[in-house]
Amino acid sequence: MQIEYTFETKQLTKETLVNLFTAVEWDSANYPDKLYKAILNSHAVVTAWDGEKLVGLANALSDGALTAYFHYVLTDPNYQGKGIGKEMMEMLLENYKDYYTKVLISYPLAVNFYNRLGFKADDESTPLYLYN
Repeated sequence: MQIEYTFETKQLTKETLVNLFTAVEWDSANYPDKLYKAILNSHAVVTAWDGEKLVGLANALSDGALTAYFHYVLTDPNYQGKGIGKEMMEMLLENYKDYYTKVLISYPLAVNFYNRLGFKADDESTPLYLYN
């Protein structure tokens, strides 16, 4: 297995995104047009490919100067545990190394993964959501 990592989005299609998001059972897969637009409008996107198959994706939203927010970080379950998520996050962290704040919200099962990358909880803030 030879995984290719890229910051390019030209290979992405709605179908490849939906397949990956469906594999990890994320609701975003139910909105292919919006998902595709959201990913293409991200400040940065790292993708991981096994041949023609999209097996991982991580994206960042940013103000372009001080803060980067890492929104999606996902790896196909058949490829998890092989360092793909770590590689994608390391690429994004390198891309934003000079930024003051790097933020993400983690599901409980992934907290240890992000801790190993240097992320820590902030006792002075609480994530808040407003859903449609």
